[in-house]
Amino acid sequence: MLSRIAATATSRASAARLVPKVRRIRATFATTRAFSTSGLRLAKSDDPNETFRFELPENTYESVKIDTPSHVVHLTRKEVLDIYESMNEVRRLEMGADGLYKAKLIRGFCHLCTGQEAVPIGVESAITKADAVITAYRCHGFTHTRGATNVSILAELMGRRDGISRGMGGSMHMFAPNFFGGNGIVGAQVPLGAGLAFAQKYKKEAAVTFALYGDGASNQGQVFESFNMAKLWNLPIIFVCENNKYGMGTSASRSSANTEYFKRGDYIPGIKVNGMDVLAVREASRFARQYAIDGHGPLLLEFATYRYGGHSMSDPGTTYRTREEIQHMRSTSDPITGLKHRILEQNIADEATLKKIDKEARARVDEALQIAKASTEPDTEMLWKGIYAEGSEPEFLRGREPEEVHYFKE
Repeated sequence: MLSRIAATATSRASAARLVPKVRRIRATFATTRAFSTSGLRLAKSDDPNETFRFELPENTYESVKIDTPSHVVHLTRKEVLDIYESMNEVRRLEMGADGLYKAKLIRGFCHLCTGQEAVPIGVESAITKADAVITAYRCHGFTHTRGATNVSILAELMGRRDGISRGMGGSMHMFAPNFFGGNGIVGAQVPLGAGLAFAQKYKKEAAVTFALYGDGASNQGQVFESFNMAKLWNLPIIFVCENNKYGMGTSASRSSANTEYFKRGDYIPGIKVNGMDVLAVREASRFARQYAIDGHGPLLLEFATYRYGGHSMSDPGTTYRTREEIQHMRSTSDPITGLKHRILEQNIADEATLKKIDKEARARVDEALQIAKASTEPDTEMLWKGIYAEGSEPEFLRGREPEEVHYFKE
């Protein structure tokens, strides 16, 4: 269950500043993206289709060459609780991965998105399964929201055959339907995202691509080349810079002459969004998707967010920033706590219901951990699979040594 963040007077006051004015209205409309609320018990008088109006703070957005998205968000009770549940589950998933790494059950690279949960959950709640998503290597949250199971993610991290890439991809190479990774080369996913958007336009699909990269990749030449091609061909792509303020151990101000990443598109309109507010991320993503669907071409979003841990599990994350800075962000801007305050203040659900959601999310991840640990490692024969399309294999393939030869056809 998600650990309760200390409810000091300061943190309550800070969180309260994040909570916009809300008034309830009655309406029923279809959810854009349904996350499971398994076994959720609401009070008899609580209608899951009751709609709430959220007014976002004035400083939620900043834009260039385009109007900002709406500061008013409408969500049903079920939608709000689904988002809350999904953020809790992703955080529990990352906490589980943290424990596995420290127990030396995960080897190699492992990049966690703890603190940045509003981005994958907010984006996913605004798009459809037909839309494509491609991101860098901090990808576990998106892998989960795109439909991968907890078991498949955790098993992949441990290199087990029940992993989503059969244990041969690891932390940085996870894929799901219309989720194209998980990419380990800095910035390489951005031109790939432009290619996905080109395919969508070529096939006349009513879909868009969200191509995400970090502030650390923002100075890559291939990012700007992708901007140019996307605008030239008017591709339905949303370029998203997840600005968590540090590229590995280097602050944005030390690596970038211009840290206003949403303005870097030049001929592409840009919007900066409070990436610690899941409702703001959702509304901005919904706005951006519709902009591209309507044929206006690419749009650049910058989500101002923050990671609580280091760049990867091998980075303590405290040599280039202070513990006080991290604690300040946790206590004033945590995306889960912020949404929880909104839920309680507007009587969308009570404390007992939220605790139940937390407890169930923890139980699901704990169960997945045990199943993933029991999974076996892939056998050596699997190393020869997935190299060629079935039926197109050559007679043989050389291995690591001259005498190691695999024959596809006996």
